[in-house]
Formats: sequence, structure tokens, C-alpha cells
Amino acid sequence: MIYTVTLNPSLDYIVSVEHFKLGLTNRTGFEQILPGGKGINVSIVLKNLGIASTALGFTAGFTGDEIIRELENTGISQEFIRLEEGISRINVKLRSIDGTEINGRGPEIKKERLKELTDRLCRLQRGDVLFLSGSIPVSVPENIYSTIMQQLKDKGVMIVVDATKDLLMNVLPYHPFLIKPNNHELGEIFGVELKTRQEVVPYGKKLQELGAENVLISMAGEGAVLITKHGAVYKKEAPEGKLVNGVGAGDSMVAGFMAGWLEKQDYEYAFHMGMAAGSASAFSENLATKAEIQAVYEQVTRINLQEQTGGIL
Repeated sequence: MIYTVTLNPSLDYIVSVEHFKLGLTNRTGFEQILPGGKGINVSIVLKNLGIASTALGFTAGFTGDEIIRELENTGISQEFIRLEEGISRINVKLRSIDGTEINGRGPEIKKERLKELTDRLCRLQRGDVLFLSGSIPVSVPENIYSTIMQQLKDKGVMIVVDATKDLLMNVLPYHPFLIKPNNHELGEIFGVELKTRQEVVPYGKKLQELGAENVLISMAGEGAVLITKHGAVYKKEAPEGKLVNGVGAGDSMVAGFMAGWLEKQDYEYAFHMGMAAGSASAFSENLATKAEIQAVYEQVTRINLQEQTGGIL
């Protein structure tokens, strides 16, 4: 079974406002409300690819009810723990001003409720896959991901971590199967600026030296880099396409990579599937469909063939 954990899910209120002006009343030209959170995004993309998963985490209040309703309408299995107080957060994402968003705090998660989740995860078995994705509420200890991995270290669970800073660094001693920093997050860890695919390679290898098995580095328009546990390095430029919505592109890349890996256990295929899923979501209004991912995958593999033949097909 595949499980995704989203400790701080949200309702994402996505709006577009032409000619936005501070201090004045602005009206939306486009608006959309979707369940959000990195683990939820992974579950949605996996579902679009025909792969079942169970979404875990916490919900609260009327917003939590809507998150669950939306997931169930999408056909995604969920076992969220319901909190009695607070509300799941609302994130406002202003699509017309790239990268501008206001994210809510989320409800307080008490120790006994957090233990309910960790106890649930302890029931995972050899061969299961677990995604630990995204930020955590302020009420949750910063070592929560490493605590979960410590509890599962001898169970043979394949664990994927998509997180930043200490959340990521704390899990490395427990040897996650895959981590996915972007180039900015990787540079922040080591106090450097990383702009090219070649520049990220030595720093990705440093994360391997600290314990990660495979390191997938997303770089938006610059493409992506994969460093495998066997030392192979795959580098690929980004497919051509128009950026429509960058929200969830990184989560889609993680989902696509693992979908490819679970299908063939082939790193190159998984890398191309990851790039295709991430780019397809970036080129789409919503998280990418299977057809959209397949179309970009064909472009990615065509680029790969051109590189192998020196541009002659």
C-alpha cells in the first residue's frame, strides 16, 4: 500500500486578479477552491495515474470537512484524524502575481492526537510506501518526520521525504529512499547559490553522504537532476511548454517518479516520469491528468533520444 502524510492540509483558494492594486478593492477574474497540501497533491497525481493511495494527517472544522469531501469525491481513500478544535487552514494563492500567496497556520495538534498518527504508521509493513511531505504546524515538533522514520526503520517501508531545512536534514540518518529538494532549498542548506544542473550535483551527493539513498533535485525551468544510490547522475533540461500554474509541480514530480519506479524499478524511466508529471502540472490549470503526463513524457524521451543521437533522428 501507498500512504501520504499531510500534517497541515488546506483548502487552497486560488484567484487571479488583473491589475491588482494595494489599498483598493480588487475583484477576481478567476477563482477556484481545491484541497491542498503536498501529500494530498501526491495522492491526487497518483490517482490520476491509476495508482491507489491512502491520505493521512489531521483535519479540523468546516474546512477540514470540505477537504475530506473533496478527496472522497475524487475517489481518494483517506484516514485523516479529526481534531475537535480549530479549523484546517485556508491558503490564498494569487495566481496573477507569480509566487504570491498567504498561507494559514492550521489547528493545534496535541501530543495525544499526534501519537494516534504515529501509532497508525507503525502498522505499515514491508513493501509499503510512505510519503512525508510538506511543512508542519507550529504545534508539532520539528523532528516529527525523523521520529516517524526511526519507528519504521526496521520495517522495510520505502520512505519518500519532500521537506525543507531541519525537517529534511533530520531524516537523513534514517536513509530515506528518495528526497526532493529544489535547487534553492539545496543552496539554502549549504549556504550557496545554485543555478545550473551541474552546480547542484556535488551538493546532492553531500546529502547522500549524510544518508539519503536517492536525491531528486527540481529546478523549475532549468530542468532536474537525479543522483541515484549507485552513483549514476541523470540531468535533463525542462520540457518546452507555457507555465500556467506552478502550484503542486514539485509534488507531481515526486508522485511521477515513484509511479515510474514502482512500475519498472528503472531509474531513468522513473526520472523521466517525474519530469513529465512535474512539467505537465506546471503547464495545466490543475494537477496533471494521465493523458497530460503521457504527452510530456513523450517529449522528455524524445529529447533524451536526440541527445543520444547527437540531434539526428
